Amino acid sequence: MEDALKAGVSVTGLGATTPLGGDVPDTWAGMLAGRSGITVLDEEWAADLPVRIAGRMRVDPAGVLGRVPARRLDRTQQAALVAAREAWADAGAPGVEPGRLAVVVGTGVGGVLTTLAQDDVLEASGARKVSPCTVPMLMPNAAAAVVSMEFGARGGAHTPVSACASGAEAIAVGLDLIRLGRADVVIAGGAEACVHPLTLAGFAQARALSTRNDAPPAASRPFDAGRDGFVLAEGAALVVLEREGFAAARGARAHATLAGAATTSDAFHITGADAGGQARAMRLALASAGVDALDVGHVNAHATATPAGDLTETRSIAEALGTHPAVTAVKSMTGHMCGASGALGAFATILALRDGVIPATRNLDDPDPAVPLDVVTGGPRRGRWTAAMTNSFGFGGHNASLVFTR
Repeated sequence: MEDALKAGVSVTGLGATTPLGGDVPDTWAGMLAGRSGITVLDEEWAADLPVRIAGRMRVDPAGVLGRVPARRLDRTQQAALVAAREAWADAGAPGVEPGRLAVVVGTGVGGVLTTLAQDDVLEASGARKVSPCTVPMLMPNAAAAVVSMEFGARGGAHTPVSACASGAEAIAVGLDLIRLGRADVVIAGGAEACVHPLTLAGFAQARALSTRNDAPPAASRPFDAGRDGFVLAEGAALVVLEREGFAAARGARAHATLAGAATTSDAFHITGADAGGQARAMRLALASAGVDALDVGHVNAHATATPAGDLTETRSIAEALGTHPAVTAVKSMTGHMCGASGALGAFATILALRDGVIPATRNLDDPDPAVPLDVVTGGPRRGRWTAAMTNSFGFGGHNASLVFTR
């Protein structure tokens, strides 16, 4: 049993829909090209907001799914289903017993667009006009439920709701389910769609968002001395995880191995972060993977581009790993996909290991002298790394770190 609890897990499938592309190839190509997915919001409701930029999904998931199926799904659920279908096909549609297939899809707020839209209907037109699909569309667990129904997963459908650590925590839960012998295959990741005047106004009032309305592609600036906040974004990223023996028996190709994971909590501040708690998550993830800090050649940083947050993570990386790993911040291109961001970080880390190339951090024009990390900038960096880590941190003090190997 002890060996099973330390076993690696094969990543056999990848799926994504993001501000850079509607699938894995387009999203990855956009990252390597250093393209920005941040645009001006052209909706009438955005005109009077202090922040009028965001990262919209490049391809509308409702258009991919079709009008009739999409109308019964919140946008978060639509995104999760699109990414799950791609990941499942990429894995070769594993022939697994339904009771040995589980789903874990994290989200920060669930169907908030449905919640707010139906509240508008209630106030304007009364209770009889509210959609009968309202509750199934707004509940946070609905994305996991929809994915489980799509693939007949009866081994459990789980929903971590840990703010911006949710997607990474979902993958950590998937690792645990396989190591504990409760599943052979797990579809795991995160989904979020919360670009709305209320969320934008709330984050803006907290001074968490960039206000570069006149220069959307330049707004998200992780580790740059001129950073002024994150850019809200939407999308989904999911992976298919398999017990190594199960994947090998069916001849599946693995993109990488999920070698270890860990979560911690700061118990510190509802929005502030603690470098000690973050570093502890990293060290525990290394122990879970059986990997030495010196073997980690690459870190995909949480790096939202907030003035305080990037410095806290800088300290935690230096404390847990040192300053030798090559660091990147893909939110400079996609914006912050909240509950899906940790899964997207895993996606980018897996492909960096597989392809031997790390996307550069966009908009790092004036590196902050208080950041002594080796941040990749100016263009992708090629090389071969045996191990890489991705970090995700969320409001409430949620920390999640994942370690991948090849």
